[in-house]
Amino acid sequence: MPSHVSVRCPGPSRRDFLRAGFLSLGGLSLGDLLRLRAQGSATNRDTAVLLLFLHGGPSHFETYDPKPEAPAEVRGPFTSIRTRVPGIDICEHLPRHAQVANRFSLIRSCHHDEADHFAGHRRFLSGYGRLKPGFGYESYYPQVGAVVNRVHANRRPGIPAALSVGGVCVNGPDYAAGISEGYWSGTYRVPIINGGLRDGSLLVDGRRLDDRLSLMRGFDRMRRELDVNGSMDVMDHYNRRALEMLTTNHVQRAFDLSQEDPRMRERYGDGYGREVLLARRLVEAGVSFVTARIPGSGPGSMAHDWDDHAVNWDMLTAMNARLPRYDHIISTLINDIYDRGLDEKVLVIATGEFGRTPRLENNNGKIGRDHYPSAMSILVSGGGMRMGQVIGSTDSMGARPRTRPLDPHDILATIYRHLGIDHHAQFPDLSGRPIALTNGEPVAELF
Repeated sequence: MPSHVSVRCPGPSRRDFLRAGFLSLGGLSLGDLLRLRAQGSATNRDTAVLLLFLHGGPSHFETYDPKPEAPAEVRGPFTSIRTRVPGIDICEHLPRHAQVANRFSLIRSCHHDEADHFAGHRRFLSGYGRLKPGFGYESYYPQVGAVVNRVHANRRPGIPAALSVGGVCVNGPDYAAGISEGYWSGTYRVPIINGGLRDGSLLVDGRRLDDRLSLMRGFDRMRRELDVNGSMDVMDHYNRRALEMLTTNHVQRAFDLSQEDPRMRERYGDGYGREVLLARRLVEAGVSFVTARIPGSGPGSMAHDWDDHAVNWDMLTAMNARLPRYDHIISTLINDIYDRGLDEKVLVIATGEFGRTPRLENNNGKIGRDHYPSAMSILVSGGGMRMGQVIGSTDSMGARPRTRPLDPHDILATIYRHLGIDHHAQFPDLSGRPIALTNGEPVAELF
């Protein structure tokens, strides 16, 4: 059995909207986001990262590192196709990727040592795998979104440094990849947007704004009553800042998808395509770091993420259902970023927390693959980096890096360099011990 079986997220509730800041201007998320807009900033570069996270761990065999010459129990049900860049072959179900291969690079040799889903999140997105005491899955160390939230806090007044579009469901949609603040203050945690904001609901008339202000005051009173540490004495300041964000035209426009060209909205489509479009609008508007969840669902499949155990569902059915949609949305985003001239500013990364085992599982006629952190593939696009290349390789069975082994620390260092953040910067943990953001180096082939 998998160490964590994902659960299906219900639709967004009123409580979700409150947590996302949809209604509670200063009460839950937007106020929290603004609470510590201080303590320095990074190099003032106009750059951003859009992290597309495939929770569950996508198989590298069935996506970006096919092994057509391997035995059937290793290579899986699909073959490979060539792309417009010689030497870059990918899964046959990614034909749109093949047409834009000159606009992305593949990293095939990243590996780490955490095979549980959320340990994989912690390891991949903070560099370290340690669990935060008292939490079932949270990272003890600050993850990349929280780092950006802290270091880029004052870069653009009225615009959040980091946001997450869509949560990973763990007993409720209050977690997403890369948002955990670790041993830092919770004010650095990245807010999650679940639901309403994607419909441009920040564009409100006076009556609705009055309703939200009233609700804000209600939450403010509630939190003051609960406060026993005197920490609420600055809440009024952050309430004003949250209100400023919600009434800033630039931020409103980013959430208002009706301002997008209808043809572009149609290209992205509904579902998570709509959320990826919102993520693009957010980085275009000045948000430094946006993560968007890429579900593994599809028509006729039981899958809802990429955790393709044979005991969960049939991987063949799941891949046939999800890959055409995934292929379409990723290639649409890549072309959109380049066609808008955002390819120098915005770095797109598509990844999960690990890869899958180099041998198929079989269960009552269904196939699958288990968790496997020893090899994984990552797509990167834009960022002013060198595209149209494969960095590193795995062995003939896709089991281990054969050339250029890379660690999550190296991927994080690459992200921080793009954002103008010193990847060697140190922050003291709760014991006062200085901890470096990364122990790796930016991937040189990309620069």
